[in-house]
Amino acid sequence: MLKVVINRGKTNNILNFAGMKKEFIDTKDFLQTLSDTIHFFVKDHFPDSWVLFFQILFKFLFLIALIYLVDFLIALLINTVFRVFFDNKKYPVLKSIYQSRITNSLAHLIALLVGSFALFSIFYRHPKSFIFLERMVSLVIVLVVAGMLYRGLTALRNYFVLKQDYYKIIALNAVSQTVKIFGIFVSSVIAICVIFGISGSAIVGSLGAITAVLVLVFRDTILGFVTGIHVATSKNLKVGDWIGIPKYNLEGTIEDLNLLTTKIQNFDKTISTIPTYDLLTTEIRNLQVMSESNTRRIKRAIIFNINSFKFLNLDEVNRLSKINLIKGYLTEKKEEIVKERETLENADLVINGRQLTNIGVFREYAFNYLKNSEHIDQKGTIMVRQLENTPHGMPLEIYCFTNDSAWEKYEAILADIFDHLLVASKDFDLEIIQFTKF
Repeated sequence: MLKVVINRGKTNNILNFAGMKKEFIDTKDFLQTLSDTIHFFVKDHFPDSWVLFFQILFKFLFLIALIYLVDFLIALLINTVFRVFFDNKKYPVLKSIYQSRITNSLAHLIALLVGSFALFSIFYRHPKSFIFLERMVSLVIVLVVAGMLYRGLTALRNYFVLKQDYYKIIALNAVSQTVKIFGIFVSSVIAICVIFGISGSAIVGSLGAITAVLVLVFRDTILGFVTGIHVATSKNLKVGDWIGIPKYNLEGTIEDLNLLTTKIQNFDKTISTIPTYDLLTTEIRNLQVMSESNTRRIKRAIIFNINSFKFLNLDEVNRLSKINLIKGYLTEKKEEIVKERETLENADLVINGRQLTNIGVFREYAFNYLKNSEHIDQKGTIMVRQLENTPHGMPLEIYCFTNDSAWEKYEAILADIFDHLLVASKDFDLEIIQFTKF
């Protein structure tokens, strides 16, 4: 009895396999029938000199239509399934895959495999065309697989974004560029093997033999290529950006960025050219953000003679209290100081207890002047600060941002501010030693 059951099981497997084989043969015969229909239709309706051309052309269009139809149907099916889970937070993996469009790459791959299967049945009467198209389809498959791997990196990043794991995102950004460069190399080697029908070991072996010559002859080109990939992936620079390069004392707009050279138009309308690979190792300040936000930084200092600093007596405080920008500040401070000195021993000496200095009051005046200026961005940082003393004196730095990044307007605003502060310092009995830029 057991033997009969086993035999029946084997018989069923054989029948199933035979059925699958029959379906496979039927599909192959169906495609060959369509191919022959196109073949003889063209032969009967076109001139003899054009028959071969149009036979191959129409069969090629039929192959493209078949691949496109399969791609469309499979993409529709897969995306519909994934779209069901798209907005569900319980399936972050599926959501990441859908957002990165790996499903589309998978549909492309399946459609191309179907096209590769159908290729011989369609072009079996044209063996030369079949060999060429077989290599082209294989090449496209290589590119689709490479694109799928790149989208896999994107899906991985999307997953960490959904999980809000930002440290892993930073690590992935650092690794992904190297993986992409290595992937481009491997994909290029495979693509060359497919196109020319040679083995990968032959290419790798040849590359090992000529690497030294390539590095020597094409050093700038290779470095420019690597720099170009870095710039394109990091998106730190682009044509049209306003940049500064301290190493070359350059500041201007990028006019052109190609494999070997980067062209920069300076503000004096001259053109400077630097090697593109220098963008990897040289400090570059991208000032474009100031132009896009319509703000520009002021960071300059006035250097005062320290010997002109002094404590302010009551009469001098009363005199400076007439200045509107510091009137409230001085009134408040004067009341605090007078109240404190009432109980202070030796109150007649200015140095005892709290006191105001002319440089401190001027610093408050300069700060209030910036806070009340219509040309200063009030949302940005505004500081008036002391820097380290120098042999020339004590620098008092003005740090703020203008609300107009246009060069000529920026210079006019900056000049107006320092014109005013330089002259106003005289009312505080301050002596200016030097005005410099840091």
